[in-house]
Amino acid sequence: MAASAKRINVTLDDVHAGKLARLAERTHVQEGTLARSLLATALDDADPDAARITEILDAIPGAWERTQEGLAQAARGEGTPLDELA
Repeated sequence: MAASAKRINVTLDDVHAGKLARLAERTHVQEGTLARSLLATALDDADPDAARITEILDAIPGAWERTQEGLAQAARGEGTPLDELA
């Protein structure tokens, strides 16, 4: 991995994980390699228009509820200040 590369973890539901596994098997590559390539392609093709980004975020199941819970936790002082994360 390149020195400037960043590692992220992605969790797929059973349907998408199965699809990735089948694609990787058919193409004779590791699932992680294929996932990295597919994600990079999707990011390259992503429309940077703010309205489109909002539409994508709104399509994430439970995202709004998790955001609201995070805001409530922060209001209760349950968060970690950004300057303490380093």
